[in-house]
Amino acid sequence: MAVIACGALGGHLREILARRGWRAELHCLPALLHNRPAKIALEAERLAHQALARGQRVAVAYADCGTYGALDEVCARLGLRRLPGLHCYDVLAGPERMRAVFEAEPGTYVLTDFLVRSFDKTVLAELGLDRYPELWPDYFGHYRRLVWLAQEQEPWLAAEAERVAARFGLPLTVVPTGTSRLERELESLITGDGLWSVGHPPQKNVVGGPPTTNEAGAGGGP
Repeated sequence: MAVIACGALGGHLREILARRGWRAELHCLPALLHNRPAKIALEAERLAHQALARGQRVAVAYADCGTYGALDEVCARLGLRRLPGLHCYDVLAGPERMRAVFEAEPGTYVLTDFLVRSFDKTVLAELGLDRYPELWPDYFGHYRRLVWLAQEQEPWLAAEAERVAARFGLPLTVVPTGTSRLERELESLITGDGLWSVGHPPQKNVVGGPPTTNEAGAGGGP
């Protein structure tokens, strides 16, 4: 079994696979592909072809992740299944919960543990804001709050999330999610017992703004 995964979920997936004793090879694509989502389907297909040529079953540990159906087309063509949802936020917290988050405040920027840990690199450096801080309002001026979907509420991680919120100058809402939902969806992919199929089309994002690892439709921008 080969699991093609988003690098932003890699640490959690590796821990789950080891703890559950599932015999699967984990192949993580760079998390920074979220800044260039058009490449996600291409890279996932490349790895899938390699694994299929080795005679392996393949599962795709990605949600749609800004590919607007391109990843679904790859899955349909190769007979694969992926994680449900528009983005990893749906996988971690559930689509209904995320819908409520954005209905309460459309201008919400969402953090995961990965984004909290890597914000300076995956967001600031990737957008050039470490070199051109005057562009911050152009990218983030329309946000009104931050929501941290917390997989682990370690004190140092909480302090980092507060630091990111302070940079925005916005309040931080902590939504504990753990990884139980991700684990259930991964089990569904590996055992083949899940009900989700590629027949669920992705939806367009509703909040504007330049693309970042916080993809639009998931807070306007893992």
